Amino acid sequence: MADVVVDPGVPPEDAQLLKESRQVLIKMRQGWTPEPRRAVSSARVRVLVAFMLVSLGVIAGAGLLGRGLATLMFILLGIPVMVMMFVRNELPGEEREGFERDVYEQLRWYEGRYVLTEDLDESASRLLTRARRAVSTVRDSRVNADGLLDDVRNAVMLPAQEWEIARLLAKLSALRTKHRETVSRGLTPEVEAVAAPLARALDSSEEAVLARVEALERYAANVTDAERAYVAHHQIEELRGRVHQYEELVAETGADGFAVPELERLAEDADLLDQALRRSLSSAHEAFRHLEP
Repeated sequence: MADVVVDPGVPPEDAQLLKESRQVLIKMRQGWTPEPRRAVSSARVRVLVAFMLVSLGVIAGAGLLGRGLATLMFILLGIPVMVMMFVRNELPGEEREGFERDVYEQLRWYEGRYVLTEDLDESASRLLTRARRAVSTVRDSRVNADGLLDDVRNAVMLPAQEWEIARLLAKLSALRTKHRETVSRGLTPEVEAVAAPLARALDSSEEAVLARVEALERYAANVTDAERAYVAHHQIEELRGRVHQYEELVAETGADGFAVPELERLAEDADLLDQALRRSLSSAHEAFRHLEP
């Protein structure tokens, strides 16, 4: 899974850039800002000076052979110098710096609208992993792709649930880390009387987020049941479509007593699977309603 959870309200192109720029985001989170863009880098200046010195040496040598040849050499060597002065191609060491600067300029406005997995403590990280696994189970299921669930509402609700859980866990982790740092230095009885209820508030907040995650997991479990019934339903239908071929084969081989009862069970199994699929889809829709605010 990606290491960045993005607010669904961020434009898709910027959201994708956020997800692909984790290292830059970590540096930004630590207070990094890029240096101002330079018209011509010092490295490029050194390259140009060396190039021009060599060029002048070559032109001077050509001048000894004739004015026309010197003029030609000046033109041939001067044009590349001018091109290098004005084209903004970065040298190898500057390419990364230029990329990071561009990312910074685009994404500096989105602070607070993304969560890095590095923002979470161990307990919160486990909860987010569970939530994202449940979301993936629903999103990647065949019953969702084939429209047996409310795929349109899923497309809106699931990213919103994932983001809200990640956002709350990031706030919880930050506050819990500060709380632990304060408590670790030792508390007087007076301060301990205040800190204890605050610790319980943190625990209650985690329990509330856990309830959200468990609701997502119940929905995903119902979708998994529906997925299993849906796949089995399709397999039974494939077999039923070939029943006449099986019947012809057993008739020709004289194996009627062995195979016919098994073939007759296909229709019964198909009916049972249809019922199971309807029940599991109904349960999934019911679980979905519990996720809505």
